[in-house]
Amino acid sequence: MSKSYISRRTLPEFELWDEMKRRKSVLSFDIELTARCNLDCRHCYINLPAGDKTARAGELAADEIERLAGEAAALGAVWCLVTGGEPLLRKDFFDIYLALRKKGLLVSLYTNATLINADHIRFFKKHPPRDIEVTVYGVTRETYEAVTRVPGSFVAFRRGLGLLLESGVKVRLKAMALRSNIHELPRIAEFCRARTKDYFRFDPFLHLRFDSDAARNREIVSERLTPDEIVRIEREDVERFRAMEENCGQFVVPEFAESECTHLFRCGAGKRNFVIGHDGKFKLCVSLLHPECVYDLRNGSLTEAWSEFVPRIRDLKAVRPEYLDRCAKCPIINLCLWCPAHAHLETGCLDAPVDTFCQIAHARESALKKG
Repeated sequence: MSKSYISRRTLPEFELWDEMKRRKSVLSFDIELTARCNLDCRHCYINLPAGDKTARAGELAADEIERLAGEAAALGAVWCLVTGGEPLLRKDFFDIYLALRKKGLLVSLYTNATLINADHIRFFKKHPPRDIEVTVYGVTRETYEAVTRVPGSFVAFRRGLGLLLESGVKVRLKAMALRSNIHELPRIAEFCRARTKDYFRFDPFLHLRFDSDAARNREIVSERLTPDEIVRIEREDVERFRAMEENCGQFVVPEFAESECTHLFRCGAGKRNFVIGHDGKFKLCVSLLHPECVYDLRNGSLTEAWSEFVPRIRDLKAVRPEYLDRCAKCPIINLCLWCPAHAHLETGCLDAPVDTFCQIAHARESALKKG
């Protein structure tokens, strides 16, 4: 969500990236290598079993990824985030990574670190990534494995993370704020900040499942924190709350109340970034899965998706009166978790309000007023 103050794209990056992003042609993209994962996290919106043969059969092949990376570079992309699922499950991971690098791309990686071994370390030292982000679900075995539901995963996580940190590769740590780990969040923050001096973020928003699995969605909802809990942990994080206060003018915009704009997409989706799904589906952002808003790259080109498909999607207009009268004119929508992608996941509609998001926005506004 580009309007969020916790977006990774608002944080300091390599000097090369700082220079490149000033150019109007610069793009970045995310590529999901797989939806499969070796963990079974309670809150995850995408993970399928590591051995899921159907999911594996539908994944983009290495040569398809190389072709798409070449098209992306030709369009002006300079940075690529490799994600999943768990990308390291791909047996051709090294080949894919090198193919992306050979296209001139800076490559970042999201991983849970549980599969990291000496071969990965030797590879990353020889071919350094821009950075590697690892999520910390807990700092005790009980909490970590209450989230991942895989016995032994905590030991594997600590071993893998230790190897990464000792290697000198740039590692960034993050956390999800969950019902299962809220009691440990202060210790998680302390753990992360002690190991990554320049960067730590946590995310209190849990996406619903991309496959609409009803049972898994109920688990995700059960892991969500209340608006008051979200605001409390944000206030307790001094750096985060200070950033909210300093950027208050971007979050509370009274002029929106007079807006007549009916465009659905007011966020940054599809402006300077796009997502290539594990199954070859092009998306404006990772969460935008409405059937009218995805493009099949196996039956088209990335160039067409970017130059023709994206403008059509960004030109979509809202028609639902409850959105137009409520969200479209809301002066605190930038404090809200609402966007068309999230609205679709929650309600099945791109332009429907989501009461929970509204409650969080008002709780944040109240906290900012109190200071």
